Amino acid sequence: MSEQDTRGVIAGVAELLPVLRERAQDTEDSRRIPDESIKSLQETGFFKLLQPKTYGGYEADPVTFYTAVKMIASACGSTGWVASILGVHPWHLALFEAQAQEDVWSADFDTRISSSYAPMGKATVVDGGYRLSGRWSFSSGCDHATWVLLGAPAFADGKPVDFCTYLLPIADYQIVDVWDTVGLRGTGSNDVVVEDVFVPQHRALSFRLTSKCKTPGQEVNPGPLYRLPYGSVHPSTITAPIIGMAQGAYDAHVEYQRKRVRAAYAGEQSKEDPFAKVRIAEAASEIDAAWLQLTHNIDELYQLACQGEKLPFATRLRVRRDQVRGTERAITAVDRLFENSGGRALRVGTPIQRFWRDAHAGRVHAANDPERAYTMFGTGEFGLPVENAMV
Repeated sequence: MSEQDTRGVIAGVAELLPVLRERAQDTEDSRRIPDESIKSLQETGFFKLLQPKTYGGYEADPVTFYTAVKMIASACGSTGWVASILGVHPWHLALFEAQAQEDVWSADFDTRISSSYAPMGKATVVDGGYRLSGRWSFSSGCDHATWVLLGAPAFADGKPVDFCTYLLPIADYQIVDVWDTVGLRGTGSNDVVVEDVFVPQHRALSFRLTSKCKTPGQEVNPGPLYRLPYGSVHPSTITAPIIGMAQGAYDAHVEYQRKRVRAAYAGEQSKEDPFAKVRIAEAASEIDAAWLQLTHNIDELYQLACQGEKLPFATRLRVRRDQVRGTERAITAVDRLFENSGGRALRVGTPIQRFWRDAHAGRVHAANDPERAYTMFGTGEFGLPVENAMV
């Protein structure tokens, strides 16, 4: 992707932000992203940022993708969350066998894929592939996708033999509307149900291969983007929108405090309150630190991949450490701002309380488990083997 193309996507996303901000409450009330928002994002080229050039994509550097995600989430948390998740799936599909990519993109380069990676189903090895059944939760943006990626262990003779991601067309699964939450309400993260469906071998990708950064898709997509670790790219896809939500909360808070008069303090203007200024400074620093660490680490991995060098395991561990730390920093920033926003910020429809709820909802994602990531990092620092595929 040329620098000019990159600027074009980012500029297109920037132009959309006021509209996405205006739609944020309607998005929450509808419990799904408006079709118009998805269409507008598609028209900017956003969903093709991580898509292979072979199939009309840009193969952009990942920092460009995360930058766009952060921008979108700063306008609407739910839209940023769904954009990030739907936007990373072209990267994941590019790791599958060429035939799987052909199945999805041969008719339409704009085909979208949702996901649910938690092992909530079961696959049985059969001739030519697998029989898959189960019910998966939290498939964000599934209403805007016609394919899905599902995680499940594979069994043979009653024993687990692998853990794979399975790719299914919409005809093979059912979406059940169950999404009713206090945060990220607009993501439409509904359940996906599969009942004894055959998945051909080429539409399954072993997680063992994914964690080793050695996948069949690299034969047709040899670019550096597709040599990056799943355990770096996907967790960062979760943190980037949360940092964006913190930025959105910060912008809304500062704008509100410029005009706020605190009746309880003899009509003092908030912009003259030294303690309010301290909180703003603290929040801004946390957001900046989270973003700088996330983008620095990902860019370091990407540059190594561009040079054809091996990706150090210590660097991969650092990516996970700072990814969960980035989420923690963003939550800290949102909390500091919300605590100082005053009672009027509690009203339904105000941006600050929506960003606060959305950020905390994103925090509970499995990718944001700090103790697990920190333990992996410490284990690596002591020179001990790290047995975790999410690195």
